[in-house]
Amino acid sequence: MSFPFNFYAAAFAGAFAVSLLGLPLWRRWCVRTNLVDDPGHRKIHSTPVPLAGGFAVLTGILVPLLAGVVLLKLGLVKFSSANLIVHGVHRRAGELAVLALGAVAITVLGWLDDRHELKALPKFLGQLVIAIAVAVACKRITLFVPSATFSYAVTILWVLTVINAFNFMDNMNGLCAGVGALGALLFALIAAGNGEYLVALTGLLMAGALAGFLPWNFPQARAFLGDAGSHLVGYLLAVMAILPHFYTKLNPHPLAVLSPLLVLAVPLLDLAQVSIYRTLHRRPFWLGDTNHLSHRLTRAGLSRQNAVLVLWLVTAGIGLIAFWL
Repeated sequence: MSFPFNFYAAAFAGAFAVSLLGLPLWRRWCVRTNLVDDPGHRKIHSTPVPLAGGFAVLTGILVPLLAGVVLLKLGLVKFSSANLIVHGVHRRAGELAVLALGAVAITVLGWLDDRHELKALPKFLGQLVIAIAVAVACKRITLFVPSATFSYAVTILWVLTVINAFNFMDNMNGLCAGVGALGALLFALIAAGNGEYLVALTGLLMAGALAGFLPWNFPQARAFLGDAGSHLVGYLLAVMAILPHFYTKLNPHPLAVLSPLLVLAVPLLDLAQVSIYRTLHRRPFWLGDTNHLSHRLTRAGLSRQNAVLVLWLVTAGIGLIAFWL
């Protein structure tokens, strides 16, 4: 069986093109509906910026995914492992449907937050409902502990943590989207190396959609991800960390289960240090400030662009260790 390079390249390119070319349409819709980020405290932009990124990324993933499924089912796309991917789609159809609905739901939740600035509790409850749905529908985290209760609890906690880690980290142009694209690409490579072609396909669609958004957001922002986009990125990467088999017969080393922590080390470390800092200073940990890793790098003398590039590089470097594991 040969590796479906052409099919994967088409998936990445399709997601990239839909996101890149679809964003102007979403920008116009955001301007028309006043879904924009206005200048204000802790913000460097002087004019309103449309919060269009999340919608562009979502369509960049779903449109090529649906098109690919239709083409495969109709037999219009042929390669040696096509039957395996079609079989995987049939076998995991219910799981994939829940995950797709979860992606739409988390984007809608973020859109509501962008629109109405939701209080912390209702936003958390919305995240919790979606995390529970993922835990029920998906393969769950076990960490070698033979307890269903433990598995459900850890999976739900993981999804909530990663969603909020990326929501917190969306504080500089290109940071959240760039780290998200690298994370998705690394998870795709790990899954492809284990022969999990459907999981790898999902990661490449996500990486392509985020890469298509980046030219609109970095270095100068003509659109932001918004909470809709940062919630979506966190949700998808949380799921991508659950779907692959990191500990396998081909890779029986127990440390392989730590791969997701390494791929997502930068956003998780950022979430941990900023939460600890705010707690020690008796501030609600969910209220924003300028003590994220990116802000600390700029105070150390780096420009904003260079701070983002450094965090991209650190993400890629640590992620390669996960790939090696």
